[in-house]
Amino acid sequence: MPAETTIDLTFDIEVAGLEWEEIDELTRGYLLERARDEQEKAAVPERTALFPGLGKVIAIGMWNLNTEQGGLLLEGPPTNGHITYERIAGCKLFRGSEADIIREFWRIINPHERGARKRLVSFNGRQYDMPVLAIRSAMLGIKPSRSIDTKPWERDSHVDLMDVLTFNGGLRERYKLDYWCRRFDIESPKTKLDGSQVQRAYREKRIEDIGEYCVRDTRATGELFKKIRPTLIDL
Repeated sequence: MPAETTIDLTFDIEVAGLEWEEIDELTRGYLLERARDEQEKAAVPERTALFPGLGKVIAIGMWNLNTEQGGLLLEGPPTNGHITYERIAGCKLFRGSEADIIREFWRIINPHERGARKRLVSFNGRQYDMPVLAIRSAMLGIKPSRSIDTKPWERDSHVDLMDVLTFNGGLRERYKLDYWCRRFDIESPKTKLDGSQVQRAYREKRIEDIGEYCVRDTRATGELFKKIRPTLIDL
């Protein structure tokens, strides 16, 4: 039998947090009590996207490292399947509700599809992106197509570059993707937008800018993976 092909697929998500006024009073009080100091407490209302279950997934970027083609799953009026994404060459766009784009994500990464083994590549995806996707899926009644319960050193199904570059927690300091892109001479995706500005951009209805940023982040993650794979990643 021919050997099974492995597809390396990078991904990244963008989340829009609930407005502070939309969150019930008990939950707001609980979140404020958890803050370590007054400065952190003051920032809580603007950081709702970081709390599990208090934000919705508005964009999922994906990049196939085997074919150098990308995909963007973006909140918006439904498209008829995947269409050309004009902002980034070689990228397809799928629009729909949050439930639509999450279902499409799980379909694409389904490990049981014959003919190819899909290995996910992310930057902090094991600790943030996948748990957020799993929790939102549960809240929307969607069953994930694969388990997210992976160990940082088990890289057959998911390589998290944050784990790689902290040596599975051996290095205590954690640095952002932008930092590592600059260390390895990769074009930074933080041009028009960065993660701290997504919430404001969503309020301003700049969903297209968020989508483009998400894909660029995903593509940069892939470039970083290719740079460090020969030396730091044992596959």
